[in-house]
Amino acid sequence: MEVFLQQLINGLTLGSIYGLIAIGYTMVFGIIGMVNFAHGDVFMLSSFIGLIIYVAITQLLGLSSPMFAFLLALAASMVLTSLWNWSIERVAYRPLRGSFRLAPLISAIGMSIFLSNFVQVVQGPRSKSINGILSGTFNFGADGGFGVSLPYSSIVIFFVTVILLAIFWYIVQRTPLGRAQRACEQDRKMASLLGIDVDATISITFVMGAALAAVAGCLYLLKYGSVNFADGFLPGVKAFTAAVLGGIGSLPGAVIGGLLIGLIEVFWSYYISTDYKDVAAFSILAVTLIFLPSGILGRPEVEKV
Repeated sequence: MEVFLQQLINGLTLGSIYGLIAIGYTMVFGIIGMVNFAHGDVFMLSSFIGLIIYVAITQLLGLSSPMFAFLLALAASMVLTSLWNWSIERVAYRPLRGSFRLAPLISAIGMSIFLSNFVQVVQGPRSKSINGILSGTFNFGADGGFGVSLPYSSIVIFFVTVILLAIFWYIVQRTPLGRAQRACEQDRKMASLLGIDVDATISITFVMGAALAAVAGCLYLLKYGSVNFADGFLPGVKAFTAAVLGGIGSLPGAVIGGLLIGLIEVFWSYYISTDYKDVAAFSILAVTLIFLPSGILGRPEVEKV
């Protein structure tokens, strides 16, 4: 039972990170119907930005509080990553918005390759690591045998995921910006005729998605302590899988899908085989799309005629 609980904690921690990345996917797809395959590499880039700023604050400026330095690095990473993603949207996606449907997808794949290779050239092919920023744990039942440990980093990740989900759900459902986003999702041309600045709304959505990716990237760094230039592709694909599994277009669905993917990956790795954990996650997606095409919380798509 202790092993199950420990793996449950590990799976929820990993799934929370997937869920934060998945929200960025589902927001962009919900408005412009485009899969931003560069989003995973934006997540990876934000981890490097957070790492560089954290090292600069602690080593060059001599700040002695690791957690305070991490919070400063997180805030700076959110700002810089948002600016980067805003630039990507302006340069790589907006000019192709009226083109054939595959054009933005091809551009997104090209941008993903560019970001990955750019970070590889600038930072090198080796993983970059830092010492534990938040290394403490709560231990339960250690006197009776195996015991269960709940790392402080996992508590932070759970807390941040729930808070951000609530904030972004409120923004989308209860604010003028959210109404503009939902109007663009339904019909961009009609939204424009009603006075909504569609281009600005889409740009803001990319900025919001990048900010969430930056939070996920810094939390990934907080939990695992290292990052590599290749860490964008696979987490990005899994986060997209989570968005589809939960129901693309639904913010709670994206987080639920992320949690499910994280749990499947961790439990499959421990009880069956580490070699096929990715196959298991994607197989669950295939089964879901066969029997529940709109995902867990998604709405069936209605074709406009």
